Amino acid sequence: MTEAAAPVLADANVRQMLSPFGLDIEYTRAEGNALHYTDEEGREHRVVDFACGFGSLMLGHNNSEIAERAKEILDAKVPVHTQLAQHSHTNDLARALNEIIARELHTDEPYYALFGNSGAEAVEIAIKHAEFDRLQRARELLDGVEDNIAAVRDAVSDGGAQVSPEAYALAGVAGSAGLEDLVAEVRRHNEAAAATPPLFLTIEGSFHGKLASSIQLTYNEMFRLPFKSLSAQARFVPADQPDALAKIVSDERVAVLDLVVEDGVVRVVERDFPVFGAFFLEPIRGEAGIRPLSEEFARTIQQVCAELGCPVVSDEIQCGTGRSGAFFAASHIGLVGDYIILAKSLAGGIAKTGVVLVREGRYRNDFELIHSSTFGKDSFSSLIALKVIEMLEADGGAAYRAAEERGAKLKTMLEAVRADFPDVVKDVRGRGLMLGLEFHDQSEAASEIIREQTQHGYIGFAVAGYLLRKHGIRTFTTASALHTFRFEPSIYLGDEDIAQLETALRAVCGVLRRQDEKGFAVV
Repeated sequence: MTEAAAPVLADANVRQMLSPFGLDIEYTRAEGNALHYTDEEGREHRVVDFACGFGSLMLGHNNSEIAERAKEILDAKVPVHTQLAQHSHTNDLARALNEIIARELHTDEPYYALFGNSGAEAVEIAIKHAEFDRLQRARELLDGVEDNIAAVRDAVSDGGAQVSPEAYALAGVAGSAGLEDLVAEVRRHNEAAAATPPLFLTIEGSFHGKLASSIQLTYNEMFRLPFKSLSAQARFVPADQPDALAKIVSDERVAVLDLVVEDGVVRVVERDFPVFGAFFLEPIRGEAGIRPLSEEFARTIQQVCAELGCPVVSDEIQCGTGRSGAFFAASHIGLVGDYIILAKSLAGGIAKTGVVLVREGRYRNDFELIHSSTFGKDSFSSLIALKVIEMLEADGGAAYRAAEERGAKLKTMLEAVRADFPDVVKDVRGRGLMLGLEFHDQSEAASEIIREQTQHGYIGFAVAGYLLRKHGIRTFTTASALHTFRFEPSIYLGDEDIAQLETALRAVCGVLRRQDEKGFAVV
């Protein structure tokens, strides 16, 4: 009798989905930009990894310097978890990040650091802090109204002011009513305004995580809609459309009423209630299809948010930590976020960490008393992140120059493929080592198989499986742009790796141009 196969109890459905495309591979070894797997005959195969942990491996798989540092930390028996104690390593990390902020974003204002264990958790922290800040601002606004009401009462009682007819009309109170009726209506209106749930702003195609709150900021409805009722909602702004942003802000604005005395007359004025929690954006939208945000739209967002008193949150989880050719991708477009979020490559592909950096003028000290994370702020991940920064900053930022140079060479190759296959490749875009190649939609393809794979959302898996099995290339489409393949290798990308990818992409383009029925079949 043969022994029964062990049941698959983790990711069983995903494994079943990958299997028809030959993507259900277990990798056994990784180094630099390469993954290795062993086939059924015991032969090892090298795969060039252009997915690289969806941007997490700026310094490659199992970087030897980072691995050695990890061993040193563990051998030294450095305490990993010391909650409710001083954390010099996290403070050193925060200071190192502030030095880069000052250099790249040209601001001397310090940023305070809040740590979590992943990018998605860091987004949750940012949402929580923004809501904590919004409620404080709302309370300050309403307290100010109450102070003004008291001042108006004193002025009217002393005979130094009279209520204008316009004040009654604006508040919706009969002209024959008295001051107390006006006060009661102002308070009733403001109570209703204060009950307005918070709204967050972000950009169409955005991806900010899949946890209960962060999923509300992720544009893809497949991920978001099942959990829509769980948390505060977002409004998605079309990219590079200032008029659309202005309309959303106008439609969602909420005002409270205030009483003031001007030249002996009591008047009702409207003041904006802080209904908008924050504007979350990615300087390069990864899952939208590797789409850099324009400098003009970034400037518009900052101007609008400044008028609203709404913080701008720069999500650099995927595009940051040097991937764009600078530590912060926002530095290319002049964007200075009130919050900055980092994760992925910050931990060097060895540890797991995420950090929210909050500008001093926005930071609420009391937030530290109501938020904590068991695996945030641990010494191991902080020391690894410090090593990553040391490596990136070495030799005057040689790593950033490498990302720019390697990215430029990779992009030139992708553009050459597009030039030779304009009927197959629609666009090439991105910056540094965060690039995307978009194929033309194949939902009306002449080939029945290619057409059906596209219509059912599987064409990306079919192409990825072909690239892997036939050409030793690993990459995938982005989450919300299923015709765009991502290329996010490490700075150690070699010319031979680029050449291998070019051969593979030209073969894919040939299959699509010929509409080869069997081209992507797994043999």
